[in-house]
Amino acid sequence: MSADLTTKQLLDNISALLDNARKRVAVAVNQTMVLTYYEIGRMIVEDEQHGESRAEYGKAVLKDLSTHLTEKFGKGFSQRNLEQMRQFYLSYSIPQTLSAELQNSISQTVSDVFQIQQTPSVNFNLSWSHYLKLMRINDIQERKFYEIESFKNNWSLRELQRQYDSALYTRLSLSKNKEEILQLSEKGQIIEKPKDLIKDPYVLEFLGLSERPHYSESELESELIDKLEHFLLELGTGFTFVARQNRITFDEKHFKIDLVFYNRVLRCFVLIDLKIGELKHQDIGQMQMYVNYYDKEKRLEDENKTIGIILCQDKSEALVQYTLPEDNEQIFASKYFTVLPSKEDFINILNSDNGKTS
Repeated sequence: MSADLTTKQLLDNISALLDNARKRVAVAVNQTMVLTYYEIGRMIVEDEQHGESRAEYGKAVLKDLSTHLTEKFGKGFSQRNLEQMRQFYLSYSIPQTLSAELQNSISQTVSDVFQIQQTPSVNFNLSWSHYLKLMRINDIQERKFYEIESFKNNWSLRELQRQYDSALYTRLSLSKNKEEILQLSEKGQIIEKPKDLIKDPYVLEFLGLSERPHYSESELESELIDKLEHFLLELGTGFTFVARQNRITFDEKHFKIDLVFYNRVLRCFVLIDLKIGELKHQDIGQMQMYVNYYDKEKRLEDENKTIGIILCQDKSEALVQYTLPEDNEQIFASKYFTVLPSKEDFINILNSDNGKTS
């Protein structure tokens, strides 16, 4: 090995070490700030409980606190910010509000070094901006779900907002029983079987197709590829892109699968076919053919069976039910939206699809 190569390797190793150290320091500083704001909120609430009425307290003490803290520590301690710290404590002081996964994720070193008197059952691993968003979610189970998923998937604040706006929790929970919904709030989305991967509907508002009255399946596919990072986030955990317009041939006949992915969690191929308009039974038959081909020709012995997802603008639940076998675990049909419905619209749509009344 040459001296130059040895030096480069040493440089790369030291650079990687410094990068990791900086990331750990940034995380520690962020956690300390959030814990500090939580403690400030606790002190305000406890002092308030021994003082005047809440309204008078807000007008007088918080205003006075804001003035003195700003003079001593600079920006970040406006009356509004102090009110948010107070609300943060009230939102997260409820026992078991946070998941065990988050509680165990924070280094004890942070609280030791800064000597923060934190409640043993309360820890934080997201940014203050994330918590400002989360504490505005009134449903505690829903809030816990988004908190866990933000941590597990390293969502930015923008992605958290997008997932909340697309009613991810609502989309997942309406197809589950009470026990499964509780699991969502305690562990987030757990993927153990093919059905766990599927959303219905999928929300593709990031494509920017809402202003187009007409577009083709090829245009839809091209837009998804152009915004692949967004599409992978919408698909969920563990997806990697494999191919588009994947050509398969047998008996001198050629077919093309729109999109091919691989899911690392379930260890299987995931085939996606895009359909404009209403789903037809021929579409399901075609996907069954693609899945069978991949199982026989592409799947390795230690991999699981291929999953097929047909994304369509509209579908008949009865058609899907009578076309697919009762024990189906491989073929799924889901609607997609190119605009972002409101949360209430989501609930009405999903209840209607499931034959329920809202």
